[in-house]
Amino acid sequence: MSLYVLDAFIWILGIRGHIPQSGIGPVPGESSFSTGTLMRALAAFAVTVALLSLVLWLAVWLAIKLL
Repeated sequence: MSLYVLDAFIWILGIRGHIPQSGIGPVPGESSFSTGTLMRALAAFAVTVALLSLVLWLAVWLAIKLL
């Protein structure tokens, strides 16, 4: 199951085509890491941090309500 999650995460970030499937590296002069890839990674990180913060806030709020 974890391989499917990892595959979906890589597909969402759009870097799936940049992972070499054979031992041949990238073409010289062609960068596989662009600014768009960096922006997608930063956006994914920001969304993850925001969701984790929201979940933590909800857990603390619920714990206070139940006390």
